Amino acid sequence: MKRNFVRIVAACLLLFAIPTLLAMDAPRDRAYYEKRGDIVWEVRTNSKVIALTFDDGPDPFQTPQILDLLKQYEAKATFFVVGNRVNKFPDILKREIAEGHEIANHTFYHAYFNQKQPASKIEQELLLAQEAIMKICNIRPILFRPPGGYYNETLVNTVRKNGYNIVLWSWHQDPQDWRSPGVDFIVNKVLNNARNGDIVLLHDHVERRGTNTIEALKKILPELKNRGYQLVTVSELMTYKGK
Repeated sequence: MKRNFVRIVAACLLLFAIPTLLAMDAPRDRAYYEKRGDIVWEVRTNSKVIALTFDDGPDPFQTPQILDLLKQYEAKATFFVVGNRVNKFPDILKREIAEGHEIANHTFYHAYFNQKQPASKIEQELLLAQEAIMKICNIRPILFRPPGGYYNETLVNTVRKNGYNIVLWSWHQDPQDWRSPGVDFIVNKVLNNARNGDIVLLHDHVERRGTNTIEALKKILPELKNRGYQLVTVSELMTYKGK
């Protein structure tokens, strides 16, 4: 009888635990992470500020041209760099910092976390990239963007535990320049959707593609400036929240 009682108690405990376990594994939507402050997609502000972000560099051909344009139009940006490319092109990283841009972490090998990955794998990618950046410029980044924008509870908890803020991008500001859709497509996507507090997703390293992004910036930068927008780093953008 005692054994049956134990079984009944165990069954009851499992019954109550199932909803909790299911909730732990359930997909979390944007509203959940945004409310908790775990992931930033954009910043709600009345100020005319926009953050341009560039992923996947440094690139010896594309990044310097982008830096020239940013300097010409007095714009600051955030570069989400890949660790192994940082090791290959350290002087470009140094230039980004010297010209007042922000450096952020984009993993070491551009690892996608669209499949279930252990926390140890995520942490390894994060810390290897961090080490590469700090070795060159002695600056520890505080922002992280997962390649492809893939995230889950394990990634969020691991990245936050290591002292990073996770930054994605405004859903209306993804011109998909990585696939070289044409200069006009990129320009129209950014300018037609420009809003206060936007985080724009662009790339300064595109494999086997043309220079769509560079040519698009030649039109985007002067027009945003003409509209009165200040182009700032993501960290600076976040200080405008609610202002």
